[in-house]
Amino acid sequence: MVIKVGMADMNVCAGSDSIITMGLGSCVGCVLYDPVSKVSGMVHVMLPDSTSITQNSNKAKFADTGVAELLDKVIAKGAVRARLVAKIAGGAQMFSVNTNSPTLRVGERNVEAVKAKLSELKIRLVAEDTGDTYGRTVEFFPETGEYHIRAIGKELRII
Repeated sequence: MVIKVGMADMNVCAGSDSIITMGLGSCVGCVLYDPVSKVSGMVHVMLPDSTSITQNSNKAKFADTGVAELLDKVIAKGAVRARLVAKIAGGAQMFSVNTNSPTLRVGERNVEAVKAKLSELKIRLVAEDTGDTYGRTVEFFPETGEYHIRAIGKELRII
C-alpha cells in the first residue's frame, strides 16, 4: 500500500508499504527510518521555524516541530531511536529573484532547519537530494531503505 503525505502533513509506515509526498518545491521531505524494524515516517515541511508564525498549530508544517513530532510517531510505531537514520529531499530555490533576501530563500532555510533539528535530536543524516531549482516527488520504501526522487526532465534518483 502507498501511504500519502500531503503538504504540511506527516505519516508513518512499515514493511512492504511505501510512503510518498508530491510537489516538494522549497518544502523538504524528511524521512526517519529504522533499518531493523523497517518502521519509517515522512514529514512534508513547509517552513523552517514555528516560533516566527502566530498560526503555528500544525506541527508538520514547520521543521522545528515537524521533525520532533515525526520522531515520536515512528517510535510509537515500533522504531528504536538509537537505530534511526534520516534522509531528506527538496528545499529548492523555486523563484529566480533576489536570493540575498532570507524571506525568498525558503528552500535553503528549510534544509538548514531540518538538518539543525536532526542534529539536535542526534539523528544521523545519511543521504540528501536538496537545493537546485526544480521540484520533486519523493517515495520511500522501508523494506529496502530506498528514497526515490523524481523530477520532471530528470532521471530517477535513488538515495
